[in-house]
Amino acid sequence: MSKSVFYHAGCPVCVSAEHDIINLVGKENVEVVNIGENRTRISEAEKAGVKSVPALVTPNGNALHINFGASIADVKG
Repeated sequence: MSKSVFYHAGCPVCVSAEHDIINLVGKENVEVVNIGENRTRISEAEKAGVKSVPALVTPNGNALHINFGASIADVKG
């Protein structure tokens, strides 16, 4: 199984969701990407269908939006 990718922006909602995702699927099964710190990955998240963070992109390519921390437009500034 390839890894899921969890995109977030570092806000408290995102960090809490990151901990929950890691506890649910295991650290070895998810790549965590903080697009607030690693802004070069924003376009990758957008191409994967991420509209807001926190979001989990599954190995099948489904973008699962969790709660609502910030829109991608807000993260881009």
